[in-house]
Amino acid sequence: MSHERKIGARRMRADSFLATILPAIILAVLSPLAFSQKPVADLPPGPMQAKATTSCLECHEARIILQQRLSKPAWTKEVDKMVKWGAVVDANDRDALIDYLSLNFGPDQAAYAPPRTSAAKTSGKE
Repeated sequence: MSHERKIGARRMRADSFLATILPAIILAVLSPLAFSQKPVADLPPGPMQAKATTSCLECHEARIILQQRLSKPAWTKEVDKMVKWGAVVDANDRDALIDYLSLNFGPDQAAYAPPRTSAAKTSGKE
């Protein structure tokens, strides 16, 4: 085989490889993004809603917080632990944030009821 043919064959293999692998890589990267777009639940209104959203939802989905029913001492430990792990909570806002979480997600609140999904509605499971 001539030198030009070898180069041409290599180029065709490389082009074929890229044509096969590149779409697979793009699909692998973009698919989780497409499937992860769920409706975002909001934290309840209150003076610390915005701070809780920026401090907590940086790493967690709102659902993680919405389902908690912790006492004030437990929320205090949780907030302090998260700050040690990198959550950004201004020292001046710490107590108010704990009060907000304790008020909205304390043990005296009703149990968390997850939103119904469209799959449950369409499957006949009511």
